[in-house]
Amino acid sequence: MYIGNTPAENYASFLTETFTVSATASYTLSHAVANENDIRLVINGVVQQPGSGKAYTASGTTLTLTSATASGDSMYAVYLGRALQTVNPPNASVGNSQTAPTIITGQTAEATIATDDTILIHDTSASALRKMTRANFVSGIGGTNTPIIYVKNNAASLSNNTTQKLTMNNEIIDTASAFASSKFTVPSGQNGKYYINLEVETFETADTINTVKGLIYKNGSVYAQGQQIDAASNHAAMRPSVDCIVSLVATDYIEFYIYVNGTDDLAANTSATIFKLIE
Repeated sequence: MYIGNTPAENYASFLTETFTVSATASYTLSHAVANENDIRLVINGVVQQPGSGKAYTASGTTLTLTSATASGDSMYAVYLGRALQTVNPPNASVGNSQTAPTIITGQTAEATIATDDTILIHDTSASALRKMTRANFVSGIGGTNTPIIYVKNNAASLSNNTTQKLTMNNEIIDTASAFASSKFTVPSGQNGKYYINLEVETFETADTINTVKGLIYKNGSVYAQGQQIDAASNHAAMRPSVDCIVSLVATDYIEFYIYVNGTDDLAANTSATIFKLIE
């Protein structure tokens, strides 16, 4: 009968290990200990004194005797600390039933994650849990929208009733140095799907523009076009645009063209955007 709380330890039994003895002073314990005071060592029926400079020392699973045993000696150890649960559980010995359901969900949730914070993942090839920094984790996800091209030409002179290549002489953005001579050439290693947009604003002084087309060429042929038409031919300005998604491989090239039907002092402001899509 107890007054107050029942003691946590009830009839704890001590684990005993018997050794196969030889002429050596070094032995391996079956269970790790903090030090020699966690075991009682008995040789030939005599309890040995633990400690440095005495009969034996122990650390982890290493048991070291001051003097070597002889063949025919008997030796066993009683794990004193193990019965009181002062040692770590063996590797891979903790299962789902030994952990609380709130071991993770009960913790404070992170609102942000730092670059050097670690993320727990499961390595399927090794059937093991691994940790990885946030920086390494995100580096393997998705991709980038490069190369990115944005070019312009202000007040380009145009010929009437003629499909002509647009001279884009103002490179605002060219991340891969892939735009030259008013032509984008796909760099090596940048195969993929690309978004392309062409914006055209044509104008003239006599309000007689009838038709304007913006054209995107791939490898010298029309790939996509957009147009604006006014049968009355009374516009001083028109602003068609055209965009598309196209699969490109290295050395494929993109150019931009325009067609205008008007009569007087035709000119255009143009801009083009190209970037690779993340797949």
